[in-house]
Amino acid sequence: MTFVLALALACDGAGGDSGGDDDGDGSLATATIVLVGVTGQRAELTVELARTSAERSRGLMFREEMAEDRGMLFVFGGETRTGFWMKDTKVPLSIAFIASDGMILETQDMEPLSEALHRPAPAYSYALEVNQGWFERHGLGAGDRVEIPAEAKAE
Repeated sequence: MTFVLALALACDGAGGDSGGDDDGDGSLATATIVLVGVTGQRAELTVELARTSAERSRGLMFREEMAEDRGMLFVFGGETRTGFWMKDTKVPLSIAFIASDGMILETQDMEPLSEALHRPAPAYSYALEVNQGWFERHGLGAGDRVEIPAEAKAE
């Protein structure tokens, strides 16, 4: 649902798809990731993989809902400082910015249809979007880890 706004290139991600509503019909590849807290708690998510510029630009835009055990993993293939906004995103989301080694650097809540820009201070390699409050409900956040399988990484 989120629209990725590339800060380095003004037009990268600025247009998204010109298509209509996306109902999450499985057109993106999926993977199972595991989040592991420093105190040992674990949570599993099935995530859609946004690995190309077009997939990242489209994100979760226009969707009406997302299941509690689902999310979207944005894979950048290297460090980035790209920001996220919710211009055409209807569902409230939380986002985790993740380092290349899988450590969660920061989480932020994002409000539907907002043009506020979200990005962490340090560069990151992955971003994980879930329903708003998911990280809190599972006791996970900055300093915890995400186990990302090889098939979920950049192509």
